[in-house]
Amino acid sequence: MCTPKRGAKSSRSAVLHLSPKGYSCFNMTAKELRNLLSQPEILVVPGAADALTARIVEDVGFSAIYASGAGIANLQFALPDIGLLTMTEMIDPIRRIVEAVNIPVIADADTGYGNAINVTRTTRVFEDAGVAAMQLEDQVTPKKCGHFNGKEVITAEEMVQKIHGAVRARKEMLIIARTDSLATHGIEEAIQRANLYAHAGADIIFVEAPTQKEQIAELPKRIKAPLLFNMTEGAKTPNISHDELHEMGYRIVIHPNLAMRVAARAMQSALAVLQKARSSELLIPSMLEWNERQRLVRLPEWEALDNELSRFDLKADSR
Repeated sequence: MCTPKRGAKSSRSAVLHLSPKGYSCFNMTAKELRNLLSQPEILVVPGAADALTARIVEDVGFSAIYASGAGIANLQFALPDIGLLTMTEMIDPIRRIVEAVNIPVIADADTGYGNAINVTRTTRVFEDAGVAAMQLEDQVTPKKCGHFNGKEVITAEEMVQKIHGAVRARKEMLIIARTDSLATHGIEEAIQRANLYAHAGADIIFVEAPTQKEQIAELPKRIKAPLLFNMTEGAKTPNISHDELHEMGYRIVIHPNLAMRVAARAMQSALAVLQKARSSELLIPSMLEWNERQRLVRLPEWEALDNELSRFDLKADSR
């Protein structure tokens, strides 16, 4: 195993051991994520909706990745985040993300794709894929993005059953329970549900889409569990710095689709230049360099493996 240190640029420095299973030296477990959460500083987790983005997140030095359900719907399918994807459609890109990196992956499982018995299977499938923490939410099915209008939630009792099913089914994977009830029932109901979900066994609590800074500061004071904060830029939640969130008492902050949105804007700009200039010459300085592209996808390691395998001689190797 190769265990990158917190904040280390593991893709740059670690030696890659290609295996038949996948591209990474191993899949990080919930134990590593628990270790990260035991550190005094807040854990900053950028989102990724594909394997290359995940590799870049790791490469620049972040310690964990958030596999965003909205991001996967948008990037992989060009669909909105309104509950259109099945578990199978979600788990395939999540598995590729896990295989591409050597840091823990937190994965969005939406509503668990059904009731408590469905959540049991979802939990097993996500953990078998190498996910370190799985997020479940208490919206009805089909769900909506937490920052959309018109959300509805299931009863707290039904969500507790889902959490219980996930906790029973998991081996080591952490369970993140998200409540969207702040928008539908107000802050008191959200806090009550958050504590109830923690009591049911959720390891981390996520209150979605607070709209006021006062609400954001109040939640850690009244919820008896580690809290995750969702920084969805430009949506309903005000932008707050990592340092301020840490001072408030949050343990994790995710930026689910920051990288995707920045990349999409860059693509729009680049393609507009290409269309107008009728040449790519002006875009070369802003492109990822050719050699850097190959490094990110680990071409040198694959070439070294190819060279090693091409020299293998069964007769010379026999004892």
